Amino acid sequence: MSLNVRNLTKKYGSQLALDNISFKAEKGQITGFLGPNGAGKSTTMKIATGYLPATSGAIEIAGLDVAKHPLETKRKIGYLAEHNPLYLDMYVHEYLGFVASVYKLKNTPLLAAEMIEKVGLTKEQNKKIGALSKGYRQRVGLAQALIHNPEVLVLDEPLTGLDPNQIVEIRSLIKDLGKDKTVIFSTHIMQEVQYLCDKVVIINKGKIVADKSLAELKQNESKRKIVHLELGMAYEAEALRSMKGVLEVIELSENQLKVYYSEEVDIRPDLFKWANETGNSLLSLKLEEDSLESIFRQLTGNGNRLTVKDMSHTKY
Repeated sequence: MSLNVRNLTKKYGSQLALDNISFKAEKGQITGFLGPNGAGKSTTMKIATGYLPATSGAIEIAGLDVAKHPLETKRKIGYLAEHNPLYLDMYVHEYLGFVASVYKLKNTPLLAAEMIEKVGLTKEQNKKIGALSKGYRQRVGLAQALIHNPEVLVLDEPLTGLDPNQIVEIRSLIKDLGKDKTVIFSTHIMQEVQYLCDKVVIINKGKIVADKSLAELKQNESKRKIVHLELGMAYEAEALRSMKGVLEVIELSENQLKVYYSEEVDIRPDLFKWANETGNSLLSLKLEEDSLESIFRQLTGNGNRLTVKDMSHTKY
């Protein structure tokens, strides 16, 4: 079971929302679908669930074209929208029973009870949905997406509004679901991507700018290196900023800092030389991995576009 996006284009009048994008999400993995606001994430998800038609191209669920086989594909997919639409005047157990009946499932009260327990709504099940907090409404939305046991799950910002304890619980549930289902998970929380996702697809301005495993993304997409320094005494940051290859210096305290530099050079010898010539001492020097958030910002153009300084000379 997989979700296959092929040459998908979507236009709203003259506005191009999706520009011939293609990617694939496989069974047994959680695919993080990331992008800035307005990049095309929600549009893609709405087309995948049959809510919107594509201008051209196709999305296939288990080899079935969503546009040509709307009912069959809807049975195979569960969807939690970013803005979770619910019937606020219905009770939790009543609403989930109603959703189960829409799918023409048997034993709807039993299925509703199972979902209530699975997503942690037992204490809230006799309340009207309108009386629930945003976090518990998210749980109701997740329960309705799961109640028909879909093979593909499309989750658009599923952790929105949850408190830290709820995030841990729902995150664990999503992780378990990803073992035997195809899961597409959209979020702005990079920590959740690192914890949950096996693969990352990044979209920017309607185009795919990355489609890799999380490990490959970290290894191949970062165009800079980072070193964390702890010094024996205060320092002059400007002297470090003028070194060849240095992109950015972040001052953490009067004797700790991070130096971002081009992958084309190794500035560590120059750092030792600088410390020696200025009478300072390097208490520690540690290479660090570029963060997923930083890589995301580089790929989507939202980070500082840093340029490598003149690398033909060294200046202290």
